[in-house]
Amino acid sequence: METVYDWLTIGVFGFLVVLFLHRSVDVEKPKDHLWQYLLAGVGCALANWLGNERLDFVAVGVLVATLIYIYHALRPFTFRSGK
Repeated sequence: METVYDWLTIGVFGFLVVLFLHRSVDVEKPKDHLWQYLLAGVGCALANWLGNERLDFVAVGVLVATLIYIYHALRPFTFRSGK
């Protein structure tokens, strides 16, 4: 845990783990698949590696792309209407 990329990617990965565990409790109808979490985890690992190699712009781009993927593919936030 030496760089800011270590902390950021571990935080995002921890969020993925909590999201996966929370959704795995509802066994009736899964909304997502395990491979979707794998892609997000690989994105975190790649961003961390690139950041540790001092390729800052590329690492930030990969991390932002991973966050956008998580938001669109896994839909971690569900907003309910005011009913």
